[in-house]
Amino acid sequence: MRNFPSYKQNKPSGHYDAIVIGSGLGGLTTAALLSKQGQKVLVLEKHYTIGGFTHVFKRKDYEWDVGIHYVGDMHNDRKLMPRLFGYITQGKLEWQDMGEVYDKIVFGDKTYDLVKGRKNLVAKLKSEFDTPENHAAIDRYMEAVKNVIVSSKDFYSMKVVPGLVGKWIRKWTSRKFHKFSDISTLEMLKSLTDNEKLIGVLCGQYGDYGLPPAQSSFAMHAILVNHYFNGGYFPVGGSAKIAESIYPLVRAAGGDVYSNAEVKGIIFEGNKAVGVRMPDDHELKADRIISNAGVFNTFQKLIPKEHPLYPKLERHFDGLRASVAHSCLYIGLKKNSKELQLPTSNFWIYPGYDHDKNVSEYLTNPDDKPFPVVYISFPSSKDPDWEKRYPGSSTIEIISLAPYDWFKAWENTRWGKRGEDYEALKEKWSLKLLESLYQQLPHLRGQIDYYELSTPLSTKNFTGYQSGEIYGLEHSPSRFRNEHLTPHTPFKNLYLTGQDIVSCGIGGALMSGLITSSAILKKNLIKTIMK
Repeated sequence: MRNFPSYKQNKPSGHYDAIVIGSGLGGLTTAALLSKQGQKVLVLEKHYTIGGFTHVFKRKDYEWDVGIHYVGDMHNDRKLMPRLFGYITQGKLEWQDMGEVYDKIVFGDKTYDLVKGRKNLVAKLKSEFDTPENHAAIDRYMEAVKNVIVSSKDFYSMKVVPGLVGKWIRKWTSRKFHKFSDISTLEMLKSLTDNEKLIGVLCGQYGDYGLPPAQSSFAMHAILVNHYFNGGYFPVGGSAKIAESIYPLVRAAGGDVYSNAEVKGIIFEGNKAVGVRMPDDHELKADRIISNAGVFNTFQKLIPKEHPLYPKLERHFDGLRASVAHSCLYIGLKKNSKELQLPTSNFWIYPGYDHDKNVSEYLTNPDDKPFPVVYISFPSSKDPDWEKRYPGSSTIEIISLAPYDWFKAWENTRWGKRGEDYEALKEKWSLKLLESLYQQLPHLRGQIDYYELSTPLSTKNFTGYQSGEIYGLEHSPSRFRNEHLTPHTPFKNLYLTGQDIVSCGIGGALMSGLITSSAILKKNLIKTIMK
């Protein structure tokens, strides 16, 4: 079931309890939770399909997930994340365990396996770094990660409290969290060990939040690695199943989700948000407006510049920058995953243990230096339903860093019609990424049937992020000090949701929906969900 109503075919009408701008997971979770409370919600999505970074696309006989490569924390249905997923999908979404090894961290000819289970991971790391000093450093590291997770609960839950009261409460309840968020990942790890190889391995998943160790907040690093301590999981049937499973809940409450429905701006009466205006000037009205379009898009593009509060919005951007952009090579093969012996584990491939040096050298000289990080995922081997849908085929995705500025020359061209120079650049990068794959799995040379590279311009085209960023706002220490990243805005009845108000990835987006819905309803929804 992938036939969602399109704004091009018919326009929604009538009054809604809420309009959600953007159908990414944060927006859909918010819509589902409000629908569960009997509200009529309209979700408007600019793209031709819904789901944001959980959507899939097809070429020839293949399908690829654009943003969901693996998900953690799904091991125990008594925990909040699986409970929340079950609640908003009415139990219709299934998850496949990726197995004992979820990530392989590769440095040259040395590979480190990240294994499922906190104790197992500690034992594995200690066997790789087998000295008393390294063992003590690993124990201190795991303790620091645990302290971040404990202190983050107050930091995030208090975001639901509005106004000056919320600001005052957060100031006091976030003190422990800020001890960890204020320092970089590298600073924290260097305080625990001087073993550069150990630091390199512990930061081997930094691509999952997009900033190398000297630039990222240790709090973000800890939240991410903790998310995967109990293994990786993949949605059965592919990531499109997430939006498909949420959609009926919104419909059942009288709401709907429209594709091809770009919002031009938010309509205000004084300081109160009352509706949205579409590019054809059609107006849609609601009691509240919820933006899942990202902080920069919401405040810089959707608020009328003539609004009296517009000049004051600049302070909301203190310390905030867009996260990294990326390129992704989507690959199709004419044999199934078993025939090709494709693993379920992801590969993280690095040219050296100093991640910041890798990035710096590459950005200075991309033609002669290796990619600073190459991530390889094998979605068809993670999904037990794949063979039923696409028998005799398989897919691979390869991701690396790609700054938006490198593609700026083509930013005013149309997708699919950017010219020969652009296609030649894509082909050069595609071949370079393919070599990274063949170095790990040489038997795949000659097996590839189809490949297609996306660039930051593709991301901008389909998600609306202004510089093609993949993780919304950058996860630097200053981001976690910004006081305005809450569901509340200076405008009455205008709320924010999505990864920008929590943190990147599927967990952050999912929890943002919970936080925003709780703030709107003035209700502790966790109690309802955990019953």
